[in-house]
Amino acid sequence: MDTDQNREYVLKLAHDNNVKFIRLWFTDILGFLKSFAITIDELEDAITEGVRFDGSTLQGFIRADEREMIALPDMSTFKILPWRPKEDSVARVICDIHQIDMLPYEGDSRYILKQNLKKAAGRGLTFYTGPEIEFFFFKNSGQPETLDRGGYFDLTPLDVATDYRREAVLTLEKMGIDVISSHHEGSHSQHEIDLRHEDALTTADNIMTFRLIVKETALLNNIYASFMPKPLSHQNGSGLHLHLSLFKNDKNIFFDKNNPTFLSRTAEHFIAGLLRHCNEFFVLTNQWINSYKRLHQDFESPTHATWSYTSHDALVRVPQCRPDKPNAMRIEMQNPDPACNPYLVFSAILAAGLKGIDEKYRLDEPLEDGMKNDAADYQRLPAHLHDALSYFEKSDLMKDTLGDLLFNKIIANKKLELDRYNRYITDYEIQEYLPIL
Repeated sequence: MDTDQNREYVLKLAHDNNVKFIRLWFTDILGFLKSFAITIDELEDAITEGVRFDGSTLQGFIRADEREMIALPDMSTFKILPWRPKEDSVARVICDIHQIDMLPYEGDSRYILKQNLKKAAGRGLTFYTGPEIEFFFFKNSGQPETLDRGGYFDLTPLDVATDYRREAVLTLEKMGIDVISSHHEGSHSQHEIDLRHEDALTTADNIMTFRLIVKETALLNNIYASFMPKPLSHQNGSGLHLHLSLFKNDKNIFFDKNNPTFLSRTAEHFIAGLLRHCNEFFVLTNQWINSYKRLHQDFESPTHATWSYTSHDALVRVPQCRPDKPNAMRIEMQNPDPACNPYLVFSAILAAGLKGIDEKYRLDEPLEDGMKNDAADYQRLPAHLHDALSYFEKSDLMKDTLGDLLFNKIIANKKLELDRYNRYITDYEIQEYLPIL
């Protein structure tokens, strides 16, 4: 469908469904979904000319200047919000951010992903991703008070939030997002929903939509949904496991029928790229101080740059593949968490993997469950945001992948977060030190 046909289709769809407001969505540097609304009368002009807004909202915690930007709707993302009233209904559209001269803004993380996917497309490559997204349902946002004491794949009565999860799945499907499965996760009041694989841009859009839908579902049921990586001290945290594959001319180049495990040499180079450069992009996959409290050997999370066919503790796992299903061959990144910016994460992962392919990085032997004690022989993953930021600052690969503007703004945001944290007096310090010092 060409641009004019798409515009006419969307305008007719909006009018037929009595849409009165359109929410323009975009994502800031830290992965927070931002939005403002226009009325249906402004939609036609918005499609062709965009809508002006304050661009400082894109900069995260660092808002050094106020510059006007243009939010230009990507009309392929136009969807009517099913949880809003049918009378005077509301739609959303995801926007690309442009400067006043209509040139793309290099601080727009969605634009950065598009540019990296464009580079891959120039080589005939399509990057597919499928997320497993974990999260918690709590009684409120003030304290992480759980709704149940259920565990992995438990049913009612232990899984008391099954109806909330079902409601979220049905809403996702109404928004055109395909769900593979959903279940109770290993921690109390924790859940997982797995989305079908799509091209990386669509997946990133879907993750942003997913997080809002889950939070809206909770709000409508007087509870609170959280994507905080580690809200409970003695329970596993929430991960965002990413299934990755690379296609060329509709052929999965991670598949090799001549290898007993069906893992191609190209996939091995890609994995080696992830392992070698993971510390450089760790500040993107695990961007919060709280992220690093999840990455502990006691909580089924990776602590070293390892790969495996079976281990839940490996940074990269290779799921089993059937010989008659070559398109299902994939690798799984297990360190990201659901509070990341998916546009930047996919950009970084793709760049690291392609670097491994281009330079034919050698992949070491896999680490399996029976070899856990040998994990210490491998590169240690960052244990704190400060460590991750140190690797990131020195990375030419990340600077080239994200561009100077976004690269420097990420550093500024993370340094501010660290400074705020270092000045904060925690409950632990008061309880441990005040009575004795």
